[in-house]
Amino acid sequence: MTTNEEVSSYIDYDTFLSPTFTPTAFANSLVTSTNNASDLTVDLTTPLSKVLFDLQEIDTHIHDITTKSALPLLQHAKTQSTAADKLAQQVDSQIQTLTESYHRLEREVIERHAVAEEVRLAASRLWVTVKIGRSVARALLLGRSLERDMAEAMTAATGVVSTTNPAPVAESHAALVHAAYTLQTLRALFNASGRDEDGEHLSRINVLNTLRTDLITPSEQKLKSRAQQIIREFSLSSLTQLAATTPVSNPAAPVSINGTQQQQQQPSTTLPPETTHETKSRTVSALQTLYLLSPPLPTAATSDTSFQPTLLLNALTTYLQTSLTSSIASLTRALSSLPTLPRTLTETSARCQNITALEQLLASTPPTSKHPLLEVHNSRLSETNLLLVGPANLLQPLLAALDTASLPSYFWRSLSSGLAPRVAEILAKGGVAARSLRGAKERVRALLREAVINGVEGARRDDAEGGLNWEREVAVFVGSVLGALGR
Repeated sequence: MTTNEEVSSYIDYDTFLSPTFTPTAFANSLVTSTNNASDLTVDLTTPLSKVLFDLQEIDTHIHDITTKSALPLLQHAKTQSTAADKLAQQVDSQIQTLTESYHRLEREVIERHAVAEEVRLAASRLWVTVKIGRSVARALLLGRSLERDMAEAMTAATGVVSTTNPAPVAESHAALVHAAYTLQTLRALFNASGRDEDGEHLSRINVLNTLRTDLITPSEQKLKSRAQQIIREFSLSSLTQLAATTPVSNPAAPVSINGTQQQQQQPSTTLPPETTHETKSRTVSALQTLYLLSPPLPTAATSDTSFQPTLLLNALTTYLQTSLTSSIASLTRALSSLPTLPRTLTETSARCQNITALEQLLASTPPTSKHPLLEVHNSRLSETNLLLVGPANLLQPLLAALDTASLPSYFWRSLSSGLAPRVAEILAKGGVAARSLRGAKERVRALLREAVINGVEGARRDDAEGGLNWEREVAVFVGSVLGALGR
């Protein structure tokens, strides 16, 4: 301890351990402390000897400490080495156990998992194959059913009874609806092309692509054409035959034109019940066919949740517009030649009776209970509140599209609005037609009124709505023709 104290007192450890210690500053202090500033030469031997002496003392001090602490250091190193050997042995045993566990897991889990993954992949591919096979088989069965229904429907259209299907022609009109339902079922199957849906891979099957191009698309065009033709040819009016047999000089016209309405009784013609029933059943089949063939509009295109059968609405609107166009053209010619007016008004009343009968038929005809494409459309939007809902009957969407409460009222009001400018042209041209029209004003008024009443109430004679008041339509129609005469 005495030696340590002397060494500690001799060597300035604080200077060497100071954070601000620098070798250059320490060397400068040694040189300046051993030399005078006025000396011409600098003696470096003394400061160098001091530094060497300090180093020797520090080395001696380290050697003494190491010699005294050698045995404890060796014992400590031996203890650490022994502990490290024991730890290494324990770690080696644990590593060996872990390695054996890994190999066992590899045999029991990884290898089995690889085999199970192969089985799973094979099973999933087999399931996809089975699903495709089932979908293809279903599509082919539906295609065969569609082909059979189309044969029956076309038999009804041509009136030729097939040897393989000797059913009456009247009963074959239901094949239109069956064919339309089958066709839309096929469409729904092909449209279900989402992930994990039945029609996911059907677009890659050549035979189904051929089925779509050679059977489905032509059948859809034939069904639409046939249904539209039936609606265009719809007629239940008993006045149609009467108008065809009425001569130009109508005996039912008043004898005089001075306002006295002296009309003769018109002969009545009634369609046979068989014809009426056949026409109604054929028209109902056509209406339901077009309803089924109408695709559901995308929900994003409309905020209305009611299903709009576009093909049906287009066919019915075309039927109404054709009746209006024909009536306006024929009435314009008849007003220029009054002897033909009674016959023309009879034809117009017949068209209105057909429209009235069509309205009754639409009101009593519910839509088909199932619409395949509508069901698929709603199933994809089942989590939203934008599901499309079918109408209660086939008349509702037509009235909503035309913005009217009644088809006969729509007919007479539209006819009046289209006829008024034609009458104005006749009067503006003058001549015999204008003078005859002015002279027979009261006779024309009576004929126009009778035409509206016959057209509206004739088809509703046996209906509870037959007693409705149609004076407003009478006034509008009469005013469209005679309104210009009063000015």
